[in-house]
Amino acid sequence: MIPRYARAEMTALWSPETKYRIWFEIEAHAADAMAELGIIPKAAAHKIWEKGAKATFDAGRIDAIERDVKHDVIAFLTHLAELIGEDARFVHQGMTSSDVLDTCLAVQLSRASDILLADVDALLAALKKRAFEFKRTPTIGRSHGIHAEPTTFGVKLAGFYAEFARARSRLVNARAEIATCAISGAVGTFANVSPKIEAHVAKKLGLAVEPVSTQIVPRDRHAMFFTTLGVVASSLERLATEIRHLQRTEVGEAEEYFSEKQKGSSAMPHKRNPVLSENLCGLARMVRSYAIPAMENVVLWHERDISHSSVERFIAPDATITLDFALNRAANLVEKLVVYPERMAANLEHAGGLVHSGRVLLALTQKGVSREDSYRLVQKNAMRALGGEGALKDLLKADPEIGRALKPAEIDELFDLDYHFKEVDAIFARVFGAGSFMPMEKPRNSG
Repeated sequence: MIPRYARAEMTALWSPETKYRIWFEIEAHAADAMAELGIIPKAAAHKIWEKGAKATFDAGRIDAIERDVKHDVIAFLTHLAELIGEDARFVHQGMTSSDVLDTCLAVQLSRASDILLADVDALLAALKKRAFEFKRTPTIGRSHGIHAEPTTFGVKLAGFYAEFARARSRLVNARAEIATCAISGAVGTFANVSPKIEAHVAKKLGLAVEPVSTQIVPRDRHAMFFTTLGVVASSLERLATEIRHLQRTEVGEAEEYFSEKQKGSSAMPHKRNPVLSENLCGLARMVRSYAIPAMENVVLWHERDISHSSVERFIAPDATITLDFALNRAANLVEKLVVYPERMAANLEHAGGLVHSGRVLLALTQKGVSREDSYRLVQKNAMRALGGEGALKDLLKADPEIGRALKPAEIDELFDLDYHFKEVDAIFARVFGAGSFMPMEKPRNSG
């Protein structure tokens, strides 16, 4: 992963130093369990911990050994023996390389999940704050990109909050799915390593034991994990796309924060572009792309092959580092989003009241007019309003067929904007909990 889209904590998790430290801990915990079972001397297990815990693993030295032996775990064990000495012969008793590799990957993905969950929590907090801030700020709802009926900007943000709350639940499940330990030996039969050793290592590392691991942890778990990351990324792209549309010059209802020294274009000094949102859309495409190779990794030969290995060396760090960066960027974007309630109000009235046509349609049917005739009458006047012949309300009042069913005062009532917001509190109660209220909530016409 390139540094431009990486944050320190997640990046450090995938460093060689972190990996080798986890490898050592797996081997050392296994040695402790072996010592308790009388397989190796307790003094040897103590020495392994004593020397290994203080050691600095030399990634360059391990790479040099691997160039000769062509095997990364053997290279590590050889280097470990250089650091520990004679007692290193008791390391890795009855274990196979995948016991170390898959258990380490489970630890790394579990820790990565914890970072991602914290990221989602930060985004949820920002969305909740801004949702209550604009709970009653009117804006136009759009379908197919076209004006539909009024909503509030707070309801719009509450919808994103609910989506990322679901994303959080999916991440929790994905973490549980991936957090399994496999210390079962060459083909997973425990012939040379007791299940008690696996259970001990799993407990020490905060993992569950893999029920049947063959020689590896089944890759359907990993497929589910990376697919979940892809779904979260898709939600990020939906949020970013919404902001991009709202920032368009013709819409102008919200825009990304633009700092004092920021430049928008090398050629056009006036530009303030939605570059953060566009970046999020691009990053989401990358995270989604990792789901496909993860699913293809499910199909391995017999008890194992290593066709999955090279794939996971790419996708595990790249997917988690990229999503971590994107979630953090999204939280900051929402927190600093500049919102223009006056422009929202102006856009609502842009079409001369056309957004109230649905209420007029229903009112006519309730007065005894057939639905077909009601639709025809309202659509006819709506098309005239669209053509610039006047405001919809005035055209409806002047239509004798409509006048036979609706009085002018009744038509006026059908154009009451607040009607559309009568259930906003109920929506917020569903999303944020009954009685939810935050001090930053503002009146509906303020920004």
